[in-house]
Amino acid sequence: MILRIEDPMVPGTKLRKADVDNATGKEFLRKVFFVSDGVMLTQIREVSGIDGSTLQNWTQRGWVANAKLRKYNIDQVAHILIINMLRSCMQLDRIAFLVRYINGSVVDRSDDIIPDADLYDYICRTIEKLNHAEIADEGKLRAIIREVTADYKEKIEGATLRLHNALEIIVLAYCAAQIRRVSGELVDRLMQENPDVIDLA
Repeated sequence: MILRIEDPMVPGTKLRKADVDNATGKEFLRKVFFVSDGVMLTQIREVSGIDGSTLQNWTQRGWVANAKLRKYNIDQVAHILIINMLRSCMQLDRIAFLVRYINGSVVDRSDDIIPDADLYDYICRTIEKLNHAEIADEGKLRAIIREVTADYKEKIEGATLRLHNALEIIVLAYCAAQIRRVSGELVDRLMQENPDVIDLA
């Protein structure tokens, strides 16, 4: 069973969808890259909320490719946003496995089954469709993934299956993070409304 909880934020960012004309996925990335073909670390921090030391750590571990001339391209930014959207609900080594499962080494683009910007777009489109589905369960999620990725052209045999497997895990993890966020907000509200409840700890 999947509970639908709409997130007001663009996945992987600290930006409200309403503040960017409800853009997500590639549409959002195009807005970020409207003026330039690369963005600086400060811009990534503004968009994602990730501090420089965290990004540097991810780069040193081989999870994110180095910036070229101090600028990150659209696929690098998408890659960073994917990791960022999952880190509240999944261990970083599992996230690293998942992104390598999809696209191999971050420094070797020849082993990629999909550009990271396209992957981020598929993730965002799947989440949006799932949030607007009448029934939201694992079967519906798989059907939405097939629908969203219908235009995907397989570069190597088995790539579509790998993409579908990864998308299912990513979207489920994202939904779990949203459920965790909302349940935390509910507990916080209860605590504020009931200050007289004695802490037994």
